Amino acid sequence: MRRLAIALFSAPFVCVTSQLLAQQAAPVKSARSTSAQREAVSITVYNQNFGLVREVRNIDLPTGRSSLEFRDVSQNIQPETIAIKSLSGGGFSVLEQNYRYDLLTPEKLLEKYVGKKVKVIRWNEKTGHDEEQDAEVLSVAGGTTLKIGNEITYGYPGRISFPSVPDNLIAQPTLVWMLDNQAPKQKIEVTYLTQNMTWDADYVFAINDTDTIGDLKGWVTLSNNTGTTYENAELKLVAGDVQRLQRTDTMPMGGAMAAPTTTGSTGFKEESFFEYHLYTLPRPATLLTNEQKQISLLEAQGIKVDKRLIFYGAEYYYRGSYGQVVSNQKVGVYLDFENKESNHMGMALPKGTVRVYKADKSGGRQFIGEDTVDHTPRDEKVRIKMGEAFDVVGDRKQMNWKSLGSCVSESDWEINLRNHKDTAVDVEVYEPIGGDWEVLSESHPHTKRDAHTFTFKPHIDARKDVKVTYRVRVKWC
Repeated sequence: MRRLAIALFSAPFVCVTSQLLAQQAAPVKSARSTSAQREAVSITVYNQNFGLVREVRNIDLPTGRSSLEFRDVSQNIQPETIAIKSLSGGGFSVLEQNYRYDLLTPEKLLEKYVGKKVKVIRWNEKTGHDEEQDAEVLSVAGGTTLKIGNEITYGYPGRISFPSVPDNLIAQPTLVWMLDNQAPKQKIEVTYLTQNMTWDADYVFAINDTDTIGDLKGWVTLSNNTGTTYENAELKLVAGDVQRLQRTDTMPMGGAMAAPTTTGSTGFKEESFFEYHLYTLPRPATLLTNEQKQISLLEAQGIKVDKRLIFYGAEYYYRGSYGQVVSNQKVGVYLDFENKESNHMGMALPKGTVRVYKADKSGGRQFIGEDTVDHTPRDEKVRIKMGEAFDVVGDRKQMNWKSLGSCVSESDWEINLRNHKDTAVDVEVYEPIGGDWEVLSESHPHTKRDAHTFTFKPHIDARKDVKVTYRVRVKWC
């Protein structure tokens, strides 16, 4: 019975094992796919220097165990993010996945031939012909060191000829899958994240001669530095602070940027997406490798603008005796506007740079300042710092200071604001004070902004000055 049992179970086991060994020994068929087989491509770009690529290709693929080379992909792929699936009826199983990016360059070729034989070719001026010699590549560190005959040399004045290209060097980055395929024709979808693809928002803000109305034009500047071209892509942009883990490795980088190109005026459609905002271009766009492309984002006219002049103090002023604190301090200039539909706006604004222009008396537009703005949802206020006022300055003096304890004091202040303009202005004086405080006396009414800030807003006629005085008690511990 024991011999019978062994016979019954060992026969099929031997058969199955033989089949597996036969499959492994059988030559693996291969297929190659390039961008020419793309049916569709979708690019989602994040403003954190990465993008998501989704490609659909139609491929003739051998059945059974086969190797698929997937070319024309980014040089900056994150291999751990690659995903492949079949969109056809008959699927396949992925047995192995590789990302080959050891690109064929003269330096790499020499590295692969260290310890191997090559030919060195040198022009002989006397004979007028090339002369060939056998050589061995000894090292490529700090230059190429060769052994020619019985001599060791470097800086050889000639060119090197290689018998063949090593199998592990390729002309362009390539994804390679080992598949167990069931159908000869496959529609496949491949997705991956790539570095060196990003976008920025830039805004041009033109204000009128009274600084009360402005026209805003927004542009998206898209950079594709991935080393590959994506033609007629569905383009989406994500604005927001997406959390990403810090990568410790680096992938090969692309080349230098090309000059910007401007597309048509059709802009993006914006929508909320998770806790971010998604901007979709309603037409295909081609992203050439090493290119910057500018696409219209938004356009709004007749935006109501509030120009503000702000004179800032400091919290530490109230904790000691200082006398003259500042002299001829510049007054900051800001432009505020509401991102509301009632103000001809209302679209969520991606973070970017706002550059402001204004026409001079001759009608020529002049640049007057720029600032960065953060991601700004609708119905929020946008503030642009323009710089410092030339003709409005101020002094700040501490007239008296009295200690009432280890961390309690009373002090008198005089702020002298001077307007050298030919028009009247209003200046907001911001006093960050901290601690527990009380204004005991004042020449102008103050406004409590929050628990640690109060302000004055004096009106100053043209070519005049105004003095703001007050006494305050403060306890900071």
